[in-house]
This record gives sequence, C-alpha cells and structure tokens, in this order.
Amino acid sequence: MILPARRFRPVLAAALLGAAFFAPAAVAQEEAKTYPSPGEIVAEAAPSEWVTIAPEDMLVMELGPGAKGEPRRVVIQLMPPPFAQGWIGNIRKLAEAHWWNGTSVNRVQDNYVVQWGDATEKKPLPDGLETVPESAYTVVWEDLSPPLTNNISKAKASLYPWHAKDPWRDAYSGGADFVYGWPIAGNAERAWPIHCYGMVGVGRNLSPDTGTGAELYTVIGQAPRHLDRNIALVGRVIEGMENLSSLPRGTGDLGFYENPEERTPIVSVRLASELPEAERPNFQYLSTESATFARYAEARANRRDPFFNVPAGGADICNIPVPIRKTPAQ
Repeated sequence: MILPARRFRPVLAAALLGAAFFAPAAVAQEEAKTYPSPGEIVAEAAPSEWVTIAPEDMLVMELGPGAKGEPRRVVIQLMPPPFAQGWIGNIRKLAEAHWWNGTSVNRVQDNYVVQWGDATEKKPLPDGLETVPESAYTVVWEDLSPPLTNNISKAKASLYPWHAKDPWRDAYSGGADFVYGWPIAGNAERAWPIHCYGMVGVGRNLSPDTGTGAELYTVIGQAPRHLDRNIALVGRVIEGMENLSSLPRGTGDLGFYENPEERTPIVSVRLASELPEAERPNFQYLSTESATFARYAEARANRRDPFFNVPAGGADICNIPVPIRKTPAQ
C-alpha cells in the first residue's frame, strides 16, 4: 500500500525518533565496526590525488539574475581527448566568438534535460565550425593514449569491490567504469561517455545531423542512458547546477517554453581562460585512478555508515559521481 504524504511523514518521523533513542546502544555494540561515509573518505584524500581542471577546459555561463537579483553562474568542464573533440572544438569557437551572449535557456523538461541556445535558430554561426560525423559518438580503444589504455586494467582491478559480480557489468553496454575522471561505457571495440546527471550534450535534429555544439543541454533527472551513442556528450556541470535544475518547467511539447518571456536569458558564455585571473573558477576532481576513489566508490556501493542496515553490493555507475571541489587556497 502507498501511504499518503501526510500519513507517511509522521511514520518516518517516528522511525527516525526511534532510531535516535536506540542509536547509542547500537553504536556501543558496533563501536569496533564503524565505517566512514563516502564524504568522509573523500575528505581524507591526499592533495596529490586531486587533479586541477585547466581554465581552458571550463566554460563559464552567466545567466540573467535571479528573482532576488542574485547572480547565477554555471561552470561546465569539457571532456578531454579523444572524446567529442570535433564538437568541443566548435564549442571553443562559439565561446571565443561570444556567440551565446544574448541567447537563452529555452527548454526545461522535468526529470530529463535543460536546453539552451538560440531560440530563433536564425543567429549566424561563426565561420570554421566542423561538421562532425556520427561515428565520433564513440572512439576506438586505440584512439586512447597509451597511458590511458594501460590504466584500464589497473582501474578495473582497483574498483572491483563496487561491482556486484563482474567489474564491467552494465545494462546498457559491454561494461562501464571510470577513465581519467569520467564515466565511460564500452564494448570490445569502442568506448563512449555516459549520460549521467549533470552531463552536457549537443542538441541535434534527426540523423544524420549531429549538431554543431550551438545547442547544448544538461541532464537534470534520472540518467537517460538510451541517449548514449545517439548524441554527443561534451562535458559536465561542476558548479551552479541548481541554477538550471530549479528553473520553471516548460509547458510546451518536450518542455519547451511557449512564450519568449518564460525563457531565462544568457548574459555570456566564455572559456574560463578568457576571464581575468581573479575571476576564474578554480576546481579539482578526485582522480578516479587513486586509492581514495576506489575506497569512495566501494563505500557508495556498500553503505555501512550508521543509517544503513543492508549494503547494496553494487552500484550503477551514475550513482558514483566523481567528487569535485574548489581548489584550496595556497
């Protein structure tokens, strides 16, 4: 039976209250078996396990101010080679041309995506944009750099504990794992990025169109893995996701806004390297090849901190978000 919300909340409150009364005894009994939470594990990571994101690999999008006049910034980390480099090259040219300035967020579909670009589809594009083939949605393993290729077996071995049985087990591919900070799926021949929450992709029309990068979207709901290999993924939101996910939902087809005044204006989109140094965002991600990440991933798959009674024994790759932090002050 599904309980109405007004009945469920007291039940939950009572359960939590009961847990509070019994927790001291339980802690006393399990004092020798305490486990750190995923967040506590990440907090213990050595400085050498964090990887600095270069300014030229970040897009900074400034939206129009919020209802109370507050600034709304979104920072996007672009994917590294060899993934999606044709589209990312276009995105760099679009940012350098300040093409997105004066465009808008045009679509917010609940539990799916937020999409932005030129709502009129009439704004001229800068010269020199590449037409990227559909084959570039994936890469062959040989396209990966030797250090990256050699690292895969190491990563599979170190991250084995967070998989229930098979270290490459994935419902949407031959296997999935983390490669140099990114969730990647693959089969025997090819590899591709995964549509997890916060990933950024390129809007397109029907095949064979692949999009230029002028229309972008980010995932704001459950991972739409059916889009993998059908649309180019070019990055992920690393700051300001709340400025997109909290926008009013569009009432038109597929969540598009029906009236221009509903759209959220985009003031500017620039590469972080274009900003004055004092205004640049500074971020790091936890190396997915590090010992701490392996512990963190295992803890995400098997929660043993006090609230949890039954470890899951595995985790979907999108439920193990790569930790991102602001670079500590020197």
